[in-house]
Amino acid sequence: MMRPAAGGCGESGQAIAVAAAHALLAARTAPMVGHHVVPLDRALACYLARPLLSPRDVPAFDNAAVDGYAFAFAAGMEAGARLELAPGRAAAGRPFTDEVAAGTALRVLTGAMMPPGTDSVALQEQVVLHGRTVELPAGLRQGANRRLAGEDVRAGEPVLRAGTCLRPQDIGLAAALGQAALTVFEPLRLALFSTGDELAEPGSAPGPGTVFDANRHVLQALLRALPVEVTDLGIVRDDAASVAAALRRAASDHHVVLTSGGASRGDEDHVVRSVAAMGRLDFWQVAVKPGRPLAFGRIGDAVFIGLPGNPVAALVAFLLFARPVLRRLGGAPWQRPTGLALPAAFGLRKKAGRTEFPRAVVVHDPERGPSLARVPRQGSGMLGALRDADGLVELGHAVELVEPGDRLPFFSFADLGIPA
Repeated sequence: MMRPAAGGCGESGQAIAVAAAHALLAARTAPMVGHHVVPLDRALACYLARPLLSPRDVPAFDNAAVDGYAFAFAAGMEAGARLELAPGRAAAGRPFTDEVAAGTALRVLTGAMMPPGTDSVALQEQVVLHGRTVELPAGLRQGANRRLAGEDVRAGEPVLRAGTCLRPQDIGLAAALGQAALTVFEPLRLALFSTGDELAEPGSAPGPGTVFDANRHVLQALLRALPVEVTDLGIVRDDAASVAAALRRAASDHHVVLTSGGASRGDEDHVVRSVAAMGRLDFWQVAVKPGRPLAFGRIGDAVFIGLPGNPVAALVAFLLFARPVLRRLGGAPWQRPTGLALPAAFGLRKKAGRTEFPRAVVVHDPERGPSLARVPRQGSGMLGALRDADGLVELGHAVELVEPGDRLPFFSFADLGIPA
């Protein structure tokens, strides 16, 4: 779990650099949940708590990779040969148990156990049948069209590491190994609320000066992709006592408290003040755009994550900072998002001393390949502009000038955990 900082990072108002924030979070987070056993049909997106070693070879036996004819390869057969067709056949789940004599071939179907005495299979479309003889094609080699026992997975081989976020292919592999259930980390218990007198619930009648609370619903959608049990505490008004009570209640029986809004130092920004008073701030304010008013800390045993109030800033801060922390607290290894370098199709000047993540689209040119174009509207409150974006571009802490053709790290929304 997150440990208290040695020196109240950020209390002076000095924003912490993005790289320093990631390093601090990586050093101070560890799994904080127990584990339990779940059946395979409930294991999707869970984090594996124990490494899975294969109890058997996969395939468990040599088998035919195609429909055709199995035989024992002998010298000269690479130029073609005629073999007598043996009676019977081998099919998947119905092995042929008699020895196949040298100089004969047996009909086999895909997946069938290789019959005793055979080591190669001729594809049925490539042979010619002459009554009870089989004419092999030229060019065959010993072992053709045969899958060897253990060529996919060897018995005792580690196949899934602890902390793996289980995907459909991982669950399929576990099933192929005969596992009906897996030991996974239990879900994090997370309390979520938004703060602000201006917020109204979607579906209600808006009053003067109100806006609908989009952040909580965006965050709930993002959290569904993680093994997290969410308690929605709704909207908390801009009142110091109300905010403190909500934080205290949330921290009492949850692993994580996640908020949006109130993380700055304005007159009505009570969240950061309350956390500092009742717990500990590891840092607040990151030298990043969007998302500067971002806070991490602790309230008792609970980890606190305070996101900005502007919707785009809240989403970007969640993807780049909160999501890696939640994954780590839930049992996964620490993993900072990694980008793919693509050339910029734009130029701009930026302020040094902060990292910026403008929204971008990937433009595909048949001759020049993919490049990055900025979405025109970059305001931190413009959720609508995100519909047109494919992901985020990273403009580093020291960067002051971007010219067309410069290769920049690009983080697709899919790689950041947003389904396509």
